[in-house]
Amino acid sequence: MRRPSSHLLTAVTAATGTAAALVAATLLTGLPASAGGTRAEPPARGAQQLGDPDYGVCRGTDPGCYHDWGDFDPAEGYRVLVYSRTAGPRHANLGPVLAAGLNPPLGDANVAQKALVKMGEENGFAVDWTEDVTQLSTPARLFRYNAVIFMSTTRDTLDDAAQTSLRQYIRGGGGFVGVHNAFGTEYNWPWYEGLLGGANYYDHGHAQTGTVQTVDRKDVSTAGLPGRWTFGDEWYNLVPFPSRVRFLAAVDEKSLPEGVRGGSGHPGHGSFHPVAWCQYYDGGRAWLTTLGHDAKAFTDDGTNFAGAPQFRTLLLNGIESAMGKKPFCR
Repeated sequence: MRRPSSHLLTAVTAATGTAAALVAATLLTGLPASAGGTRAEPPARGAQQLGDPDYGVCRGTDPGCYHDWGDFDPAEGYRVLVYSRTAGPRHANLGPVLAAGLNPPLGDANVAQKALVKMGEENGFAVDWTEDVTQLSTPARLFRYNAVIFMSTTRDTLDDAAQTSLRQYIRGGGGFVGVHNAFGTEYNWPWYEGLLGGANYYDHGHAQTGTVQTVDRKDVSTAGLPGRWTFGDEWYNLVPFPSRVRFLAAVDEKSLPEGVRGGSGHPGHGSFHPVAWCQYYDGGRAWLTTLGHDAKAFTDDGTNFAGAPQFRTLLLNGIESAMGKKPFCR
């Protein structure tokens, strides 16, 4: 699907009036609208053919897409599963491959997993972790968790049983959090691409420091964040571009000293380059961020990595909203 032209949006405005046009613009473009007009369209760079934005399921920001079937009782507390299995390149922040089973020993190099465990301990929710695909083999296993977090998984990290279980879990009202290279996972599974917001990793440029813009400061996952903050990452370029989602944060491409052009030739997204968003999807909740490349972003060990506190705030709030502990995507 090609992004609608400015002529089409002008025609919509003339035919329906300003208020209706704002709604139509959001549905057509997937970009947030405002009372002052629609967000400026990115320059005609990168991918313009966005594919099917529906993926055959109910998706978007309408809570009516959520299945509140009573599968999760807050009185039983909150628990998440961190899944970090890699079937391709492995980010250094994951450390060595974990042993089989649930909650295998974590070493000092398993930085991202340990950071999420600590985050749970400090904020009142339990965290299990695994890289064993058999721990995702049945919906019953997953329904023990208020959210499943894919932490920089890569490539075909799920077998057939786990794919089926994840889909049934989401359809039963489960929560999903995709962090960084969760976007480099299950490339050839359209349902999973839809879970990511109708978006997927294409490439990235040099890891570098840039300026993150907090796009939606009213959402619970961005609560307390400044309007602009410095952060270091790889700045993923996406194909397709996310659609029918609530955008939460974006990177200002002009702030990247080495530019955003990716190693496979993607020229970047121009005036609007999202890095975090949320949506309801096929009965469940999905909160996504492309951020999280550097191990130092997950720790508070005094290294003073630029933007680490803001990133951890964004991630914590996103996890808590996806699990239903806080309001989701509004």
